[in-house]
Amino acid sequence: MTTPLSEQTIAIVKSTAPILQVHGVEITTRMYERLFVDPEIKALFDMAAQESGEQPKRLAAAILAFAQNADKLEALKPAIERIAARHVATHIKPEHYPAVANALLPAIKDVLGDAVDDTVLNAWGEAYWFLADVLKARETMLYTEAA
Repeated sequence: MTTPLSEQTIAIVKSTAPILQVHGVEITTRMYERLFVDPEIKALFDMAAQESGEQPKRLAAAILAFAQNADKLEALKPAIERIAARHVATHIKPEHYPAVANALLPAIKDVLGDAVDDTVLNAWGEAYWFLADVLKARETMLYTEAA
């Protein structure tokens, strides 16, 4: 079972929603630039969706939805189902999640600079791993059902 997010983390993540609405696509675009230095990770992605800008937009929207609903995760269940199904279809595994964390959190700092401090980055780190655990658990179930 995934450890729930602390009230402090939820408050911090929710407080970042307005800035994510403005800078979300820039953050996710930068995240993919960082992520794709690894050719094995890059090979897992639909590059047409990257080049069209659709994937960074979709991820930015998902991150914003999470920020807005960090205190009511039941609202995110349909999105979690879609993401987990997509991850299984594209062979995303638990071992891929650290690479995304190592690209996303620095991308936030790259884009927002001094507007983001360690408290915010740590909260987003906690939130990322919380959501990653939720997705990995669902993906495990989907992989098992498919086997």
